[in-house]
Amino acid sequence: MKRIAVYPGSFDPVTNGHLDIIHRALEFVDELVIAILVNPEKQALFTVKERMEMITNVLPENHRIQIDQFDGLLVEYARKKNARVIIRGLRAVTDFDYEFQMALMNRRLEAQIETVFLVPAEQYSYVSSRLVKEICALGGAVRGLVPEDVEKRMQKKLQTEGRRKK
Repeated sequence: MKRIAVYPGSFDPVTNGHLDIIHRALEFVDELVIAILVNPEKQALFTVKERMEMITNVLPENHRIQIDQFDGLLVEYARKKNARVIIRGLRAVTDFDYEFQMALMNRRLEAQIETVFLVPAEQYSYVSSRLVKEICALGGAVRGLVPEDVEKRMQKKLQTEGRRKK
């Protein structure tokens, strides 16, 4: 039986921390679905289509990776994908509190799906999409925190957004 896992997130934008978790997950699953959460209540910098393009551009072609989008309950989506594992990255203790609660609720909703927590490499343990966007918006350097293509797209998008607000 294929070991299928879902790695959900906003990926707005994808960071080197996300990529580290993806590569770690591929060590023990046969197929990994990178699932972009569509949340109309959140103001995203990039559209879902743009996020999918960025992930596709920064990952080497791999038949074991699928990039998709979803809304609604994660366990319902995982069930549709025949996934038995949900991958979540943990950066700090503050992540653990929230992620632990979500993992327990997901187990209550679907006992057949396990949540596996992965810790990113140390150099990415403080990296989040939110922080990267804030730093970039304020003109700070994000090189090494996101892939080069993502950095360029962020700078262009934030410059365009800045001009619109003036």
